[in-house]
Amino acid sequence: MTWSSPSFDLPAVANRVGPFPRRSWLQTWWEHRGRGELVIADAPGSLLCLTLVDGVVEFAGEGDLTDYHSPLGNTDATALTELVADLEPGTKLNLDSLPRAAADAVITALAAASLETHVAQHEVAAVLDLPNSFDEYLASIGKKERHELRRKRRRFENEMGPARVERRHGPEAVALFAHLHRLSAGDKGEFMTEDLERFFLALHTDAGGIIDVLVDGEGRPASAIFSFEDEHGFYLYNSAYEPELRALSPGNVMLSHLIERAINRGLPVFDFLKGDETYKFRLGAQERPLYRVTAMVGT
Repeated sequence: MTWSSPSFDLPAVANRVGPFPRRSWLQTWWEHRGRGELVIADAPGSLLCLTLVDGVVEFAGEGDLTDYHSPLGNTDATALTELVADLEPGTKLNLDSLPRAAADAVITALAAASLETHVAQHEVAAVLDLPNSFDEYLASIGKKERHELRRKRRRFENEMGPARVERRHGPEAVALFAHLHRLSAGDKGEFMTEDLERFFLALHTDAGGIIDVLVDGEGRPASAIFSFEDEHGFYLYNSAYEPELRALSPGNVMLSHLIERAINRGLPVFDFLKGDETYKFRLGAQERPLYRVTAMVGT
């Protein structure tokens, strides 16, 4: 099967998983990051996009860059059951980043192939359910956090002038985002290699990646966020800010504006994606458990 399979248009088994199980994301990832053998398991009403590397089957999209995995189509993930029948004895399956519904589908498919499975939670995403208004949101996060958020917004504007968020497009926007990313200290600053910048550019041009920039009263960039958006929610994929402005909390200021915008657009969730960083939960997010399902084809 190929990228042209109409099964890529099937809905994901798990809800609110953003672009990650979709053709545009997966094909972009494969062209820039893929290795080994691409395995598109396609059966009537079911599809999984996988890789086979050194005797291990995994979802396409490595865990450090792909926040959710999910089969597409029916909840039995029958394409996976059929695939297992063609795998060599001793082949391992390591299927991670699965919301509960997706994990259940994978377990069902492997059980139908007579494989013993092992399931464990290995990560969490942080998801904020959005209310009907920004005032309701502020009330929901409690007095202390509400006060802090308002204080940070006031301080930024007192120092830097009126803040606004601009949506930017094209290679220049990606270059700005990459530049801010490289200004970060430690591993975060080293993350944005030239290869990864090209990957982010491809996500922006070919897979729906969005770049929003917080600018000050004179139009100078203070923070940038790379994200995705659909009718099910806003998915914050990566972020960076100007370190010289750290005392003014440009990241938090920008997040508050993006949350307010998502509420005004009527989106149901603001998804911070993988990771249990404290700031996400201070802003009202709740944990969404993600599971890993492993198995081995019988010898």
